[in-house]
Amino acid sequence: MKKLRSLLLIAVVLLGLLAEQSFTFAASTQTATISIPVNANLMGDNNAYKNYSLDLPSGIAPSSIDTSSIKYSGSNTVSGAISLQNGTINLKLQGVASTKRLSNVTGYNASYQRKYQSNPSNSIWRYSDGVRWQVNEYDENTDSLIYKNYPAEDNNVPSSRPPRVVVSAAPPQNSSYLKWYNGSAEDVIESKYIVTSTIQPKWVPEESSSYAKEVKFKNGKIIVNYAIPFYVLPSGAIAEQDFENQDADATHPLTGWATGRKYKVTITYYYTADAIVPTYSYSGTVSFKYTPITEPTLDGKVTVVNPSPNPTQFKNADVPVTLRVNGNLMAYTDTSNIEEWVFYAKETGTTDAKIMKDYNKVLSSTQSFTTFKIPKDKIINGMVNGEYDQDYTLTVTVRFSKPVPTSSGTISSLTQTMQATVGVTDKPVPPPSSGGNKRPVAILSVPDSVMAGEEFLVYGADSYDPDGTIVDYNYGTGSAVEKVTGKYGYTWYPLAEAGYKTTISLVVTDNDDLSGSTTAKVEVQAPKPRAAITVLGTKKENRKVTIHNASTDISEHYPMDPSKTRFTIQAISGGAASDIKYSGSLNGVSDKDVVFKKPGTYKATIYVENNVGYSSTAEITFDIVPDEPPVPYISVPSQAYRDPDNGNRAAIVLDDLSFSPDYDYIGHRLWQYRYDSNNDGNFSDESWIILSDGNESRVNFNPDKVGRYEIRLTVTEEFDQPTIDEFVSAADRKSANTDTQSAVEKIVTVYNRAPIVDWSW
Repeated sequence: MKKLRSLLLIAVVLLGLLAEQSFTFAASTQTATISIPVNANLMGDNNAYKNYSLDLPSGIAPSSIDTSSIKYSGSNTVSGAISLQNGTINLKLQGVASTKRLSNVTGYNASYQRKYQSNPSNSIWRYSDGVRWQVNEYDENTDSLIYKNYPAEDNNVPSSRPPRVVVSAAPPQNSSYLKWYNGSAEDVIESKYIVTSTIQPKWVPEESSSYAKEVKFKNGKIIVNYAIPFYVLPSGAIAEQDFENQDADATHPLTGWATGRKYKVTITYYYTADAIVPTYSYSGTVSFKYTPITEPTLDGKVTVVNPSPNPTQFKNADVPVTLRVNGNLMAYTDTSNIEEWVFYAKETGTTDAKIMKDYNKVLSSTQSFTTFKIPKDKIINGMVNGEYDQDYTLTVTVRFSKPVPTSSGTISSLTQTMQATVGVTDKPVPPPSSGGNKRPVAILSVPDSVMAGEEFLVYGADSYDPDGTIVDYNYGTGSAVEKVTGKYGYTWYPLAEAGYKTTISLVVTDNDDLSGSTTAKVEVQAPKPRAAITVLGTKKENRKVTIHNASTDISEHYPMDPSKTRFTIQAISGGAASDIKYSGSLNGVSDKDVVFKKPGTYKATIYVENNVGYSSTAEITFDIVPDEPPVPYISVPSQAYRDPDNGNRAAIVLDDLSFSPDYDYIGHRLWQYRYDSNNDGNFSDESWIILSDGNESRVNFNPDKVGRYEIRLTVTEEFDQPTIDEFVSAADRKSANTDTQSAVEKIVTVYNRAPIVDWSW
């Protein structure tokens, strides 16, 4: 019986020990994930990299994290190493690069909205006879200066009223100091991102001379037509332009009644262009493995309270330092067994430690060290490149009245050591906040309204603590799908919330464990897509025009269903339905290439629908302009002589000066001639003979008969803009010939050379 009692006693003791230590079994390793705040389409090279400091999720101590397991997952690339410091995970990401096309960025002269100005001028000269005037001007067809003679407007001698005419001037365009902006002085676009082929000068009539009739930009020049010497005021009255008297020059000697005048006009302009700029996006997650705390663990944190801000600007004086140390006992609840809290603080590398104690039986304790200072002489002698750092080592210890059992034995205390750095700089820094233990101020920014499924920014980063720092942001977003953490984040509401107003709340907590709160209202609207339609290409008959779906999915999570997109195209005036040519269907496509066979006004409509049944429509009316025929013009010498050394043939050079007024090009040239065989001065009874059918702009004509020859050129355009070949034919290419050109300019007369007489004795 005695032996049995001994065995029972041993069993009871063993069971007691097992029961006492059962909680010390190690917990399994778990994985935690922190989301990177999503940032999309950040423009400019300064957004190529971004630094992130991510707060640890609540309840996870830095000491429980396996630092070798910290990794980033996402589309970005990590630059450098990921570190865990002061309770935050720090990393630097390289943005995912893309491009964005910006339409109609504006180019100004060196600074925002400073436009270019030019002062084109023309000279007119009164001849020495006192009754005629010579007007000098620019001819855009030949890109040269020409002059014309006009009679005076009066009968006086000398004339006092020069002719009333519209003249052309063409100084070169100025693009020096050209600087590009995207709508504001701050949004500067580097010139290397400008699409050169899209640069277009834009005339500003309201800032130019009122008597400028027309301005266009061609041949690198500003071509302006303006009235001289009189122009009409807005009131209808006639006003005379100011002019400057011209001095004599080599071609204009001021003899007799001769005089010269210069008339000027002011033209204001700027530039527009498209830009393709780099954009960068960020997203992803940071994950790590940690072991959940199951045994008593001490977490410590230090805050530099003073100087504030840190680093602080050196004022040629000692710098007082205040350090706040917090100890937080986790996975332990028996406050009655806590004997004391002990706090140590010292300058790193010294042995002179300052000690503070707390005898309260609490699971968390905070103490502030206020007696440190950095002497000014130490700062002056130790400053490097205008910077000085003082490091501090701080320790918090919690001691227990009775030993506490753990998986590795019993413990009588726990200790956590921390580091802090106080910086001093000779550079200006923001002023410190006012003193006093004040509550933090919560500031919450959200849109007034969003669509269901639309991701939007919940922004609390403007919140502040007047006398410390904010250590926690707690958002209440109701039925929002994504949780918002940290200073800001993105979330969205499901379809069920459409038609309702919801409240978003923010509670911020500072390092003194004081809190502040605020709320904001967000109206959740139905996720209706935004329909938009544009017309691209050359809006001219028989050219390819693209009807483009420019609609946007504002609600990312309820996107448009491409199969339900529908286009309609109709003729309004000038054309008919049969003049609208395209292949395939107008349904289920995002772009449709179309050819319009006749000029006129047309309308295109788009219908879009998203995957939850909400739809939208948009329409656009546009004009298809006519394809203008070419303007034929030839240069023909008036006479030529047969050359005995060339088989009695004449050598005649014919030049084509034709052009296309709407920027097509001459694709075919047919040269012909007919000979006045009966020398009656009438060519109508003669037949045309082909001289060249090889699209030559210069032709050598070598007739062997004396007499008159009439030349004709037929030019046919080729499209200089894309078309759809299956809908056009050769007949759609515009043609014209020189039949309307003056007959005198088209006829060449061939003569025999006179004999050479030589007397000999």
